[in-house]
Amino acid sequence: MLLHVPQVLTAAELQRVRAALSRGEWVDGRVTAGSQSAQTKNNQQLPDDCASAVQARALVLEALGRCALFFTAALPRTIYPPLFNRYGGSANAFGNHVDNAVRTVAATGSRVRTDVSATLFLSAPEEYAGGELVIEDTFGTKSVKLPAGDLILYPSSSVHRVEAVTRGTRLASFFWIQSMVREAERRRLLFDMDMAILALRTDFGEIAPAVSLTACYHNLLRMWAEA
Repeated sequence: MLLHVPQVLTAAELQRVRAALSRGEWVDGRVTAGSQSAQTKNNQQLPDDCASAVQARALVLEALGRCALFFTAALPRTIYPPLFNRYGGSANAFGNHVDNAVRTVAATGSRVRTDVSATLFLSAPEEYAGGELVIEDTFGTKSVKLPAGDLILYPSSSVHRVEAVTRGTRLASFFWIQSMVREAERRRLLFDMDMAILALRTDFGEIAPAVSLTACYHNLLRMWAEA
């Protein structure tokens, strides 16, 4: 499932995240690349333990924690600590690649299965040229360039790339989610059901069919979830 999640960060939070990133010391982005993606990765990244990344990460995680659409789509069991990258100048692109199936959190040594990938855009589209996130999957090929503060969720199994940034600088946060529901088809079914229940409640209130569908949703989640 490919899903645009708008306004994850407020304007004030976005300003604070960008201020933190402006104080960071950027390094070669290949520090977190796998053997295949390292061949095509040409960007910069903040070290995950630097003060700027720690401050910005806390803001992003706080915002994700209150975002209902993110939760119902990803059903997160574990969120890999958000990382931050920068594209511009001569370090301006990331060719076709697939994310590693399992990531190890450097600070703890714990492992995260990458079911869902996320990119949180931190630069406004008019601040840079190029830099589209291009995702290829069963839904076809999609080119994504979102407003600052907006998030895109997409399957970690997909082939994707970042087109060359030819003007300006593209800032983003990226991370992975291990979902409570491993199968993408089941997550999509639960998401569609949850959206239908929300629409039903909005239009008609807590009527009996809404209560019945809510019970079905939670019983399916109880059946499928790895909590």
